[in-house]
Amino acid sequence: MKFIELAKKRSSIRSYTPEPVSETELHTVLEAGRLAPTACNLQPFQFVVVREKENLTALATAYPRDWFKEAPVVIVICTDRSKAWKRADREGRCLIDVDGAIAADHMTLAAADIGLGTCWIGAFNPEIVRNVLGVPETIEPLVLLTLGHPNETGRPKTRLPIENLIRYEKWK
Repeated sequence: MKFIELAKKRSSIRSYTPEPVSETELHTVLEAGRLAPTACNLQPFQFVVVREKENLTALATAYPRDWFKEAPVVIVICTDRSKAWKRADREGRCLIDVDGAIAADHMTLAAADIGLGTCWIGAFNPEIVRNVLGVPETIEPLVLLTLGHPNETGRPKTRLPIENLIRYEKWK
């Protein structure tokens, strides 16, 4: 599939079949995250794969939505600020969230490419995730990424027209 077709195809899935995600499918998605570019190639993230029903149920308390409980897999993308690149300017802006987001995006696209669905979730309680999964205080649970076989097609994409987003040469 051409990349632009894949980008158009990918949508947030909020309903999953009970069919399990195979080891091969899971590996493909995780490998895409591993291959994601990061600032200075520091790779300041780790992925916690949650598949056991007991752990998924406990994790759902961090994001209490009925549809979330249907996902057979949740990948928790965790970042380590101490290992992230920071700008050398006076603010020292850390790009950790960008690195984690790129990894999540690579995973969502890889999943769509092999027919799986995902939903990227940032509106969860990180302290609950930390407690449920034993994530150390120095590590931040950044994204919950549901993964499974879609039981829906997803919502149609609504995007601004490209001419509203592009500027050439200067901001004018």
